[in-house]
Amino acid sequence: MNHLTVQGFLFLTAFCVVSSSRVLELSDKFIDISNEGMWFVKFYAPWCAHCRRIEPIWAHVAQALYNSPIKVAKVDCTRFQAVATHFKVRAYPTIMFIKGSYHHEYAGERQKEEMVNYAMRMSQPAVQRLSQADSIGYLKESHPVFFGYVGKLQGPLWEMFTLHAEKYQPHSWFYAMTHDIIKNDLKLPNETAVFVYKEDEAFFFDVNQPIIEDKEALNVSLDKWINAERFGFFPRISRANINELMDVEKYIVIAVVSENKLNEITQTERDFKDMIESIIKKRKRDLHDRFQFGWMGSPELANSIAMSELTVPHLIVLNSTTGHHHMPDDDPVLMTPEAVSIFLDQIHNQIAPTYGGNGWPVRLYRSFFEARTTLTNMWRGNPVLTALVFGLPLGFLSLICYSVCCADILDAEEEEPAETHEKKD
Repeated sequence: MNHLTVQGFLFLTAFCVVSSSRVLELSDKFIDISNEGMWFVKFYAPWCAHCRRIEPIWAHVAQALYNSPIKVAKVDCTRFQAVATHFKVRAYPTIMFIKGSYHHEYAGERQKEEMVNYAMRMSQPAVQRLSQADSIGYLKESHPVFFGYVGKLQGPLWEMFTLHAEKYQPHSWFYAMTHDIIKNDLKLPNETAVFVYKEDEAFFFDVNQPIIEDKEALNVSLDKWINAERFGFFPRISRANINELMDVEKYIVIAVVSENKLNEITQTERDFKDMIESIIKKRKRDLHDRFQFGWMGSPELANSIAMSELTVPHLIVLNSTTGHHHMPDDDPVLMTPEAVSIFLDQIHNQIAPTYGGNGWPVRLYRSFFEARTTLTNMWRGNPVLTALVFGLPLGFLSLICYSVCCADILDAEEEEPAETHEKKD
């Protein structure tokens, strides 16, 4: 009989079931071995509808990462509550990348490609060093957006670059390279430079000597620049990343369309979406410092921003600093690229009509609008269940109020009027 080591025993007992889909089912013994290797774990509850919906996608993620050092697993938090407590799981499903003592919660789209790219990125060092002359060409093809550092691996700029690479690794790729590697691809503004590459073009971080000498100013400036540049020119906008986009301190130009269950849109909506995207591609040098373009596949989030039912396709521009939004007076379907560009210039010059904001009356009305929208959607989806959910409590409340009122009336009828006696002389 073979004698297992303590480490091997813990590793084996950490799995209560090994599913045929390459997803490892963990037990509470996972706490003891979580610091060993790299793990991509889904914390779930069997009763959670969102957990069941992501189950087939998670199986595809495990299959895609099967030959990598990353172990894809899941743990039932209703059975192994100690694991949920240890990793501070507050909602289901929670997806977490675990690398030694480093735990990072995944907050991106629940799509196979997004999650696989995220896991592969997190498994690498925060800053990867390029050594081959053709590496830059490979990066252009494999990464829609990546950041690069060129120069000696020392000094304040290198120090801040590595610091922010650690911070933003969950969102983008970071590389360090020599002048020889990029001499045929990029023309550097300085001997030491930081750049972001997207849409077949490099945009450099504007660094000067006064900023380099002031480490705190360099830290703030580089952090703000990386946070604003880590998005592509025309990303998909959803509830998963809308709050991150609000931190870029730009106007967010959103093309609103409506996808069906097969992620398809009508030809009219596709033409409108392509038209909006063509504007940023043609005027990226002029617009990308002030505007972040993107698109929404569902009008629900846009309706919440506008606090009204928008027709699709539609165009809405959100001020990420003040929370105000702008919408064109013309029918978006009839707008030309020139008309949209004029509309954007009016917004930048602050002469376009402004709506919404972050004031408490607007927040109160937005809460009312979202509650009304949620109730309407519930009624359309299942009117019987909606009637039971809201009708029974209202019925009990009406019965209680009726009982209280009737009791007061009966008590009033039982009281006899007090007799009065006049004093006679």
